Amino acid sequence: MTRLTVNGVQRDVDAEPDTPLFWVLREQLGLTGTKYGCGIAACGACTVHIDGVAERSCSLAVGDIAATQSITTIEGLSEDRSHPIQQAWLELDVPQCGYCQSGQIMAAAAFLAENPAPTDADIREGMTNLCRCGT
Repeated sequence: MTRLTVNGVQRDVDAEPDTPLFWVLREQLGLTGTKYGCGIAACGACTVHIDGVAERSCSLAVGDIAATQSITTIEGLSEDRSHPIQQAWLELDVPQCGYCQSGQIMAAAAFLAENPAPTDADIREGMTNLCRCGT
């Protein structure tokens, strides 16, 4: 058994240490907001926060995560979609196909938490490695 703290709740999961966090979140914990894209940490659809830092859950093994670390998924960002990034996404009609949106929102939330007043250049650099569906 592995103990993980996900969205503020400690959870025991039965997974091999090399199991990607992504599969534990979706298959064992039912947190399906995190999406599978490439499986090689390139697209960002699987982005979650580990202690507030955006991480690609498809390439992060559960055995590498300490029980003291906090994992936040899109479901934990806000229970009612009231997080400012989620509100901005809705107000500006950002989604295209929508598949990678949870990963983009999670990346943007972590980015803005670290840099609350970014320049355009900061945004381009900080948000470059995300899914480019439809672009």
